[in-house]
Amino acid sequence: MSDKTRKPIIAIHAGSLTERETQTSMLIIGVLFFIFGFVTWVNSILIPYFKIACELSNFESYFVAFAFYISYFVMSVPSSFLLKRMGFKKGIMLGLWLMAAGAFLFIPAALTRTYTAFLLGLFTIGSGLAVLQSAANPYITILGAKETAARRISIMGICNKAAGILAPLLFASVVLKVTDSELFRQLPLMSNIEKDEALNELISRVILPYSVLGTVLIGLGLFIRFSPLPEIDTEQESAEVASANSDKTHIFQFPHLILGAVAIFLHVGTQVIAIDTIIGYANSMHIQLMEAKVFPSYTLFATITGYLLGILLIPRYISQVNVFRVCALMGTVFTLLIIFAHSTVSFLGHVADISIWFIVLLGLANSLVWAGIWPLALNGLGRFTKLGASIMIMGLCGSAILPLFYGYFADLFNARTAYWVLFPCYLYLVFYAFYGHEMRYWFKKKSIN
Repeated sequence: MSDKTRKPIIAIHAGSLTERETQTSMLIIGVLFFIFGFVTWVNSILIPYFKIACELSNFESYFVAFAFYISYFVMSVPSSFLLKRMGFKKGIMLGLWLMAAGAFLFIPAALTRTYTAFLLGLFTIGSGLAVLQSAANPYITILGAKETAARRISIMGICNKAAGILAPLLFASVVLKVTDSELFRQLPLMSNIEKDEALNELISRVILPYSVLGTVLIGLGLFIRFSPLPEIDTEQESAEVASANSDKTHIFQFPHLILGAVAIFLHVGTQVIAIDTIIGYANSMHIQLMEAKVFPSYTLFATITGYLLGILLIPRYISQVNVFRVCALMGTVFTLLIIFAHSTVSFLGHVADISIWFIVLLGLANSLVWAGIWPLALNGLGRFTKLGASIMIMGLCGSAILPLFYGYFADLFNARTAYWVLFPCYLYLVFYAFYGHEMRYWFKKKSIN
């Protein structure tokens, strides 16, 4: 269909929605955030799983996160143009179908035990997610007053992290067996032929869950396409904003946005490190995979606790920017405690070094950082909002890059020392929370006398 005959996409102002339409929209977007969480946080179990099944080093195993998240950097800007051309519903449907294609790529990857094929599947899933994230985050940010945006994002975060709690546990229940602990101990003692047979059988277990996931994603795409989700104008611009932006010609003239994208880059990297490395850290303490598999869920539960506090407290008792500041400072303190705290404790049936529980508490510290950054970074962008959201989504590639640094330092030094990579990240988040989000010019304007 040519541009002349294509039916125009009619977008409405968020303020014109009825309360029921707003609630329905939040429910549908909540389903999307659940999907985000499920396919994202299953990586926490995929990393140690592929490390064993594909015989990888720490550094090599974290290419799971790299392949998945680097797609955000590649696809985020194309996603904004796709959404502008197709509209939210068709764009979201396409994103879900792209994720389904990535899930189905796990089948030939498992049949051949080819790690690069798994990485291609993960990249494809991530590409579909980039489309969904580019649509959902600005959508939920403007679906109401900007002062309560952190509350709405917190609700979406609960959907995301609740799925994240379920994903590794459900995946582990499908692909891992009670007898696998003994299998993992016996692998170094097996002959090459015996080891290949055992590992082929182990890796083939991903075929069923990812076939089901691909089928579900196709169905969800159809559901979204024909759902009552309205097309909302995410680039709404008041007269005041239009006047302030009259001299702006490109996106890099918004320092608070660019600095916010860097903050997102570092935040998501710290979040993924906290969740995706904790099983490996537990393994370094000789806690076996069958027991360690629950630690990502503990971290995600701590994150959900933070979201619930945000819903209760913001903005009635504390502003979203002050919550952001508190979370950034907590992350800095917990990082130092991970590195320097040394004592063995028994908690929730696990006997382990206390430092692992500070990794769990990073879930609380990270909980409201995302919700704090987005409204501050998108504030006052007006007609630049869609492109600005894409720049923010590009920042999600921090989840691809920072875990590789962690894996490299874990191989070079040890799993505990590698957590130093978090420290400068949290220091930057402190800077953005207290100062960076207020910058409207890269350099101070010279006064004219």
